[in-house]
Amino acid sequence: MGDLIVMMVAASLCGAATATEFALFAETRRAVLSRLIDYDVAPSHDTFSRLLRLLDPRAFEQAFASFAAGFARALGESSGTTVATPDEVVALDGKALRRAYEQGQQAYPPLTVSAFATQTRLCLAAASPTAAENEIEAALKVIALIDLTDKIVTADALHCHRRMAEAVVEQNADYVLALKGNRGHWHKEAESLLARAPSPPVVEQTERGHGRDEWRKAEVVPVETALMPGHAAIIRITSRRDRSEPLTRLFMTSRVFSPQQALDITRAHWQVENGLHWMLDVHLAEDMNRARKDHAPANIAILKRIAKNILQMTDPPKVPISHRIKKCAWNDDYLLKALAHMR
Repeated sequence: MGDLIVMMVAASLCGAATATEFALFAETRRAVLSRLIDYDVAPSHDTFSRLLRLLDPRAFEQAFASFAAGFARALGESSGTTVATPDEVVALDGKALRRAYEQGQQAYPPLTVSAFATQTRLCLAAASPTAAENEIEAALKVIALIDLTDKIVTADALHCHRRMAEAVVEQNADYVLALKGNRGHWHKEAESLLARAPSPPVVEQTERGHGRDEWRKAEVVPVETALMPGHAAIIRITSRRDRSEPLTRLFMTSRVFSPQQALDITRAHWQVENGLHWMLDVHLAEDMNRARKDHAPANIAILKRIAKNILQMTDPPKVPISHRIKKCAWNDDYLLKALAHMR
C-alpha cells in the first residue's frame, strides 16, 4: 500500500489526477520509480481505484497531519530557522469537491476542510465529513489533528460557536472568528458594545493594487462579558474598494489584539483561497476530478494536498507552481528530489 501511495503522489506531482493516469504513470515512468520502488508489473487502474475507495480516510488524514508536521520541522532544521512561529495564522476553511458528486446530487458535492498555515503556506491537515456529519464536525476534526500551541486560528462565520472556541483554547491557541447574522444574539451584543465604546483604538490603511484603491479601518474593543470560552474582544473591520459603499465585518477574538494586528490577521485568513484552494483547482485540477465512489473523494483530496505541500517547497517562491509540475514531469532528478521530501 505504501508503494502505491508513493506512486500516486509522484504521479500527482507530474499532473496526473485519476486512477487511469496513475496507472499510466506507473507504467511509463518505471525507470525513475524503480529507483525508489521495486516492481516488475505496473499496477492497473483498477488497483489504484480500489485503494482510493477502500482506504480509511480517517487514518489517511492522521498520516497526512503527521507528515505535514514532520515536513515543517525538517524544513526548519534545513534552513536553520523555526518554520512554525508563535502567532502564526492558521486559516480554517472548507472547499467543495465540485465534480465528485453522485448522480442526482450535483447541488451537494462532498467537501474537505483544510488548515492552512498562512506564513509557511503549507496545508497542515485536512478532513472530510462522513455522510452523517457536516462541515462544522469536519473542522473540529481538523483542529484535533494538529498542534496549535501559540497559533491564531481564523475561520468564517459558520465556525463561530462555543465548541470551536473551546477546542482552540484547550490547545493554548487564540481564535479570530467571523461574526455574522447566523449568530443573531451575539451579533447584536457586539454591535451594542461597539456603540457604547468610547473612542476605541483605531488604525487605518490605504493601498493601491490590481488597479483599484482599497481603504481599511480596524477597531478593537474588549468585551464586558465573554460570550463563549476564551472570548476577550470584538474586532470591527470597515473597508471600501474604490468608490463603493463601505463594508463592515465583525469578529470575535480570544485576545485583545492591537488594531494593526487585527487588520493583519483578518487579511491573512484569505490567503487560504489563493495559496491553497486556487492552486488545488488551477494546477492540480481538484474541481475537475470525478472520483466519487466510497472514500475516493476524501482520499484524493489528501493526495492533492500532499502534492501541493511538496511542490510549494521544491523551488524558490518566484518559480510558478505550473513550472514545477512540468519540471517533475520532464526531469527525473527533479522528481526524485521532490519525492525525497517525503522521507
